[in-house]
Amino acid sequence: QVQLAESGGGSAQAGGSLRLSCAASGSTDCMGWFRQAPGKEREGVARIYMGTGVAYYGASVQGRFSITRNDAKNTMFLEMNTLKVEDTAMYYCAAAHFGKCGGEIPDFTFRGQGTQVTVSS
Repeated sequence: QVQLAESGGGSAQAGGSLRLSCAASGSTDCMGWFRQAPGKEREGVARIYMGTGVAYYGASVQGRFSITRNDAKNTMFLEMNTLKVEDTAMYYCAAAHFGKCGGEIPDFTFRGQGTQVTVSS
């Protein structure tokens, strides 16, 4: 069982930036972020493959968010720039082995407890 611990959430003004981190207790093949705002469905934000660094982004964050990883430390980061009010949500870290990496991020095998991001206008 891999444990995930998120950090870095908080508040920002629209147009500002925040950086999220996720540390895994063991190695995985892919890691990602998904978010959920009150009354809305879970939304995949970004995923990254730990070996190659290949990353994919959701349409709503493409060009504004950047996902990176540190393989040696089993750690992943999400740099969020040009934040919008609609980015306000609970952000969850998730991880999986290859069999699940191509699926929906919220369905990844391992998930963290979440960290709140609030963007104000």
